[in-house]
Amino acid sequence: MARSKKSRKVGLIGVRKDPDRKPGKPKPASAQKPKKHKGKPAGNRHNVEQSSSGHSQSKQAKDPRVGSKKPIDLTPPTASAPAKQPKAPKYATPEQELAALEADTKLAALLDKLDDDQAISKAEQAYVDEKMARHHVVCELLGITDYDDAEEDDDDPLDGLDAIDIDDYKR
Repeated sequence: MARSKKSRKVGLIGVRKDPDRKPGKPKPASAQKPKKHKGKPAGNRHNVEQSSSGHSQSKQAKDPRVGSKKPIDLTPPTASAPAKQPKAPKYATPEQELAALEADTKLAALLDKLDDDQAISKAEQAYVDEKMARHHVVCELLGITDYDDAEEDDDDPLDGLDAIDIDDYKR
């Protein structure tokens, strides 16, 4: 029995997309895609741009790296320059302003810190003082009195306990 050489050519694997096309034949011209060109053409380093008119030499090509022409102030802002202050919101009625003051979460958090005897910064203390002063003014406009002061004026029987001297009752 004669021995046959093995071939590297293999039959078709899988199913063809176009069953009418024969293997080995080039694709039709309508199906071919244009080649993608990557990079610059060879020898670009030594090519000098050909200018057709002489006046284009006076105009230099714009450098695409040049950015904004807006001037930037390089000096630090001075104290004499007025800093922009955020505008305080204006309320239609004192009731709305009181509701906004009582709903202020920043103020509530700072008051909780003060109640817990935690230290706060000077700016935070100034914020608390300003808001509390405004709260008192709005309460006066609405005729709301501070109930804590009214309760202290009443006769509290336990207030006298600290004033009692135990030595008075010893025999």
